[in-house]
Amino acid sequence: MATKKTTAVKTKNWDSLWNEYSNLLKKWAQNLENLQKTSSDIQTKYNEVMLKAASESSEKTLKEFHKNWQKTMNDAALEAFKQFDKNWQNVTSDSGIDQLKAYGQLMDSFSKTWQKMWQK
Repeated sequence: MATKKTTAVKTKNWDSLWNEYSNLLKKWAQNLENLQKTSSDIQTKYNEVMLKAASESSEKTLKEFHKNWQKTMNDAALEAFKQFDKNWQNVTSDSGIDQLKAYGQLMDSFSKTWQKMWQK
């Protein structure tokens, strides 16, 4: 009797973990889609600005715009790199390692369950 109860609890925990993982994966996919759309919008708007600038601006203004655009993009990339570094430090901290271990255990459990479900 205790074995059935323990198995039911483990199954419920697994189902809960799997549902959480699935929900996070859906959120990630939505965020990726939003990022891709925003990137496309930015590129489209940049092309519009460059066409307008090329037809209506002086060479000096175009050079200044290009210089400012490059600086802004470099600053944004630098900020993204700093954020990546900060995130990496958080991941490699003690609590981050615990999170990685928990994720590894989750993936191990998933792998074992998958193998049981699809045994030859």
